[in-house]
Amino acid sequence: MNILLPTDFSDNAWNAISYAIDFFKKERCNFYLIHVSRMDNFMAGDSSYLPTADQIDDLYIKPAKRKLRTVLKTISDRQQNNENHNFYTLTDYGFFLDSIRKHVEEKKIDSIVMGTKGASGLKEYILGSNTGDVITKVKCTTLVVPECARYSELKEIAFPSDFDLSYDIQILQPLTNILRSSKSSLRIVHIHKKDTSLNLEQNNNKDLLNDYFEDFNPSLHFLTNKKVEDAIQCFVESRAIDMIVMVAKNLNYFKNILFHSKIEKITYHTDIPFLVLHE
Repeated sequence: MNILLPTDFSDNAWNAISYAIDFFKKERCNFYLIHVSRMDNFMAGDSSYLPTADQIDDLYIKPAKRKLRTVLKTISDRQQNNENHNFYTLTDYGFFLDSIRKHVEEKKIDSIVMGTKGASGLKEYILGSNTGDVITKVKCTTLVVPECARYSELKEIAFPSDFDLSYDIQILQPLTNILRSSKSSLRIVHIHKKDTSLNLEQNNNKDLLNDYFEDFNPSLHFLTNKKVEDAIQCFVESRAIDMIVMVAKNLNYFKNILFHSKIEKITYHTDIPFLVLHE
């Protein structure tokens, strides 16, 4: 597997790196640590001046390479040596999303793992703009690791679905792989408003999902709540959920669970990893 680990050298980024190393400990992996010195930050200042290639190298690339070497040393010091894991560093200067997309394609990346600050007062993007941009605009499976998430063996995985399958079911393969390797329980969660029921297509899709995951004996949970994020919060707490898996195309749930302005009661953003699946 090829894993991309964007880092801005913050504690959140380190937490995501550490989680990824533990999460993929049984897999043969190439980890690509990448730091993008962001042109979009620079452009927000004086757009009439653009640095030369030498200035970019001195101001951005060389310091980033030094910091990445420090991260590699920290990994070597703190982690047990895993013969399955190889680490590489990448530095770039430009627009963050363009850089991530370019390396996903060039390095044939299977998954991106990113940290996030969780519900820390950012109203519009609880995830933080970089992570929010990646999971919505880069077509690559992305594991979002909140600031307080610590790796432990996965026992309970929640998969929220509105049973409107607007995607190829093969998109769920990464979840199948996790279930097979972790032997965790899969909880398929559907949230509906009071006095509503599934239509014919949703019923068929529910059966399709159940059949697809048949080998893992999934359980189906129907929750009644006007607000998707409140229902997920209750479910996460009551079932001690270790990971939430979502399909990016399932926009109805996706936006409510990951992007909303109410941060007071929603704590799953700070300690439960999200796996976002893309076609």
